[in-house]
Amino acid sequence: MATETFRGKVPDGLLYDTRHDMWVRREGGEVVIGATSFGLHLAGELLAFTAKPKGAEVAAGRGLGTVESAKTVLAVHSPVAFRLDTPNEAAEERPALINRDPYGAGWMARGVPLDWAHDAAQLVDAAAYVEHIRAMEPAAVIES
Repeated sequence: MATETFRGKVPDGLLYDTRHDMWVRREGGEVVIGATSFGLHLAGELLAFTAKPKGAEVAAGRGLGTVESAKTVLAVHSPVAFRLDTPNEAAEERPALINRDPYGAGWMARGVPLDWAHDAAQLVDAAAYVEHIRAMEPAAVIES
């Protein structure tokens, strides 16, 4: 667990996976997926990100790629089942994008959801995700 107190954002308009600290946003017929700032806080600064290849079908809760931090190498678990159409190549080349802007330029993968109605029902909104963070780290500072 991180030794510094978490300080970060939890944007409205996204759905969150409390098991793996990931977010997802629906954009038309696609989903965009990334790591939450709290998840990044727990993992430590990312040094590398590698997504699965284009066309890979990823089940909810399964790996869409890997990240490496000074602490460890971890699988990145998808919050929803989807076909990976576009990995964020800029984030693979410069993982600092993920650390700096996890909800914007630091997204990890984009693709077509395979079971959106079922998967979305398993996720939480921003308010519930803030409760999850506070349960794990009561001193957390949630910025607006």
